[in-house]
Amino acid sequence: MSKQGKIGVTSENIFPVIKKFLYSEHDIFLRELVSNAVDATQKLRALASAGEFKGELGELQVSVSFDPEQKTITVSDRGIGMTADEVEKYINQIAFSGAEEFLDKYKDDKVAIIGHFGLGFYSSFMVSSRVEIQSLSYREGAEPIHWSCEGSPEYTLEKGDRTERGTDIILHIDSESEEFLSKDRLSTLLNKYCKFLPVPIIFGKKQEWKDGAYVDTDEDNQINDIHPTWTKKPSELKDEDYIAFYHQLYPQTFEEPLFWIHLNVDYPFNLTGILYFPKVKNQMELQRNKIQLYANQVFVTEEVEGIVPEYLTLLHGVLDSPDIPLNVSRSYLQSDAQVKKISNHISKKVADRLDELFRNERPLFEEKWESLKVFIQYGMLSDEKFYDRAVKFDLVTDLEGKHFTLEEYRTLTESNQTDKDGQLIWLYTNDREGQYAAIERAQAKGYSVLLLDGPLDVHAVSQLEQKLEKTRFVRVDSDSIEKLIAKEEQRAVALSETEQSTLKAIFEGRLPREAKRNYSVSLEALGADADAVLITQGEFMRRMQEMARLQPGMNFYGDLPEGYNVVLNTEHPLIQRLLTEEAKVVEPKLANLRTELKEQTSLVEAAQTVQSAKNPEEVTAAEREELEALRSKQSEIEGKIKSELQSFGASELLVGQLIDLALLGNGLLSGEALASFIRRSHQLL
Repeated sequence: MSKQGKIGVTSENIFPVIKKFLYSEHDIFLRELVSNAVDATQKLRALASAGEFKGELGELQVSVSFDPEQKTITVSDRGIGMTADEVEKYINQIAFSGAEEFLDKYKDDKVAIIGHFGLGFYSSFMVSSRVEIQSLSYREGAEPIHWSCEGSPEYTLEKGDRTERGTDIILHIDSESEEFLSKDRLSTLLNKYCKFLPVPIIFGKKQEWKDGAYVDTDEDNQINDIHPTWTKKPSELKDEDYIAFYHQLYPQTFEEPLFWIHLNVDYPFNLTGILYFPKVKNQMELQRNKIQLYANQVFVTEEVEGIVPEYLTLLHGVLDSPDIPLNVSRSYLQSDAQVKKISNHISKKVADRLDELFRNERPLFEEKWESLKVFIQYGMLSDEKFYDRAVKFDLVTDLEGKHFTLEEYRTLTESNQTDKDGQLIWLYTNDREGQYAAIERAQAKGYSVLLLDGPLDVHAVSQLEQKLEKTRFVRVDSDSIEKLIAKEEQRAVALSETEQSTLKAIFEGRLPREAKRNYSVSLEALGADADAVLITQGEFMRRMQEMARLQPGMNFYGDLPEGYNVVLNTEHPLIQRLLTEEAKVVEPKLANLRTELKEQTSLVEAAQTVQSAKNPEEVTAAEREELEALRSKQSEIEGKIKSELQSFGASELLVGQLIDLALLGNGLLSGEALASFIRRSHQLL
C-alpha cells in the first residue's frame, strides 16, 4: 500500500491560515494532540465495555517524548488506532471549506478552535515542518499505516511499521519552534493543559538525587491526576481533601481557603466543579480569572467571563462542563440559554452556601466577614437576584467590631438616630483615626458609628439607600453633629448681618490656599460647649469623588477639587472674643468706609426701587448704566472693608490657631503648615 494525494481542502493556503489563527497561542498543539490520544484511549475502553473489542486492553496510557537531536516530539497512545480508510476520512478529507470565514469570525476567541473543523490535529503544523502518523487499528486483520505531510495539501500514505495497537503522532519541529524541544518547556505545558486528563499521561521517568545530580529511575513519570477531587462525590471527601486540592491548583498560595462549594449537576445540564472563597488579607490581593474551565477534564481557559457571573470571577477553583459551547464567540456565550442556566445555577448555589453558613455557623461567618464582604457586595451590586438572596446575610460592622444584619441594625438605631423628617441616619467612618474627633462627638450623643472602609463600601451604601426605606448613610464628619441627625429646627445665629459677614471675612483671610482643596466658611449656633471651629465635607460631592476613583466614566467628579466647609460656632466664647477684638482694633479704621457703604447702599436701593416700578422696556439705558455704576461703587467699598478684615484675620494668631486645630482634627494639616502651627502654639503658651 502506497499512495500520494492531496488533503481535501478548497484552499491551498489552509496551513498559513492555521498558523495565523493560532499564532498567539501556538503552544495549544500539545493540548490538542494529547486530548486526541486520550479520546482514542477512552473509545477503546468503551468498545471493550460494550463487548465490541475482545482483545487485551493492556496498560492504557498516553506518553509524550522528545528527541532534541532529531528535533522531534512524539505523542503515543494505545487506543483504537486508525486504518488507511479512517485516515482518509478523518485526516485527508477534512472539511476546511469554511476555514477562512471561521478565522474572521472567531479571531478574538482563542478557545473556539476546540473540536472545530478538526483543527485539533492540524494545530501540530503551527510548530512543525513535517508531521507523521504511525498507527495500527484495533480491528482484526488491520495493517499498520504511515502518513506524512510537510505542511502543504500534499501527503503520503503507505504501509507503516507499528506493531502494537494505537497511534504515534511525530512532529518534526521547525526552526522557529525549537523552544518546545526542552524538558522544562514541555513539562510546563503538560502541567497547564493535561494535569487532570482521565488517562495517565507519561512524560519521561521520575528522577532521584544521586551523587550530586538528578538521575532517571525506572519508574514512569505520570504528570496527571486522573481522578481529580471535583470528579468525586462530596460524601467521599473530607475537608483535608478539598484543602489539598486547592493547593494542587494554586501551589504558590499558602493561605487556606475560607470554604468551598462542590458542584455536581447532571440535569438539565452537566456541571461539576469546586469553587473556593479565597482568604483576602487585604483588598489589593483580589485577583480575577483564577477559575479554571475544563471540558471533560481537558483544560480550556481561565477566562470564564460570560460563563459565571462577573462577581464570581473573584473566586478560585474549577468548573467542568461539556455543555458549555466552546467554538462560539463571547457575545454568543452571554446570550446562550444553556450557559445562562449554568450561570444562574452557580450564583444560586453560592448564595445558598453563604446563607447556610450564616444561619448555622454565624460566629464563623462573622469571623470570615472581612474576606467575604467584597464578594457579597460585588454580587449585590451586579446581580439583582443575588441581592435579593444576600440582603439577609449582608452585615454592617460598628467601631466595636460587632456585626449586625441590616434589619438588626435598624432595630438597634431607629429610636435614637431617626431625624425630625422620619429618616433613619446611619453614621459611618472610613478612617477611624483621621475622623476621630467627629466620631467622638457622635458617640457623645449616644449615636452608633459604622466602619465602612472597604473598596466597594461607597457603592454599596448608595445601593442600600435606594433599597432600604427612609434610610440614609452619612459620614460622621460631613456636617456638625446637630445637622447630621437633625432632631429639631436649627437654632438661628444671633448675630447681625454685619457681624456675620465680618466673621466670614476674618477667617477667609487665614484659610489655606491649596490647588486640590477648596474651603468655604459658614456660621452655625452650636452651643458654648461645642468646638469653636469645625471642618466638614459634604456627603454628596465627597461620595461622588470617591466613586469616581473606582469607576471609569466619572472623571468629571474625580477631577474636581475636594470641597471643605469651615463651620464657625457663633456661640463659642473664642469666636465672641474675636468679634470683640475686631471691634476694638479694626472697626475704628472702618468707620468712614462703613458710613460710605451705608450711603452707597441707600443710593443703590433707591435706584432699584425706581426701576422696579417700571416695566423693563420703560427703563432707559442711562438708568441701567447709572444703577450699574452705583453697584460697582458699592462692591468697591465692600472689597475695601473685606480686605481690612482679611488682613486682620491673616495676622491674628487666634484665627490661625483655631483653623489649624480644626484642620489637624481632620488630618488636613501637614508639612510647612504643621510646623508653623507648632511654632505658633509655643508662642501662645
